[in-house]
Amino acid sequence: MARVTVEDCIDKLPNRYELLMVAAQRAKDIKAGAPLRVERDNDKNSVVALREIAENKVSIEDLQHSLVMNLQKYVEVEEPEEEEMEIAAAEKELAELDSQFDSSMLLDSDLDDSMQIHDEDDSLDLDDDTNLDDELADEDLGDDAAADDFADENEDF
Repeated sequence: MARVTVEDCIDKLPNRYELLMVAAQRAKDIKAGAPLRVERDNDKNSVVALREIAENKVSIEDLQHSLVMNLQKYVEVEEPEEEEMEIAAAEKELAELDSQFDSSMLLDSDLDDSMQIHDEDDSLDLDDDTNLDDELADEDLGDDAAADDFADENEDF
């Protein structure tokens, strides 16, 4: 009876090896307690599995998937890509920085006051419309005699 059943299944799966593997997987499922889709008729699990395949009572794709899953020793777990992990880490770091600066943020008015230019010498008025270079030229930055004395002292070098 099994030979006739195999001949009936060849049109469903032309590769005999693949047919054997799929039928063996279905026979294991039946042994584990999977419900039968055809009557047993005092047949073994392997014959019942072949008859189910021949009559299209089971999905061959599902059996192939189940077979692969049972034979796998290492199951791949989809891990996020390296780039996604870097982005997530950067977002976490930015969130931490934001939380630090939110509590110690200066108001805009405080920031404007702290950024004002305060000069020590009141003779320079930066708010005037006059040119800064003209004011610096007008100030006494030292006499030329001191520069000449320095040059005379360093002639030996």
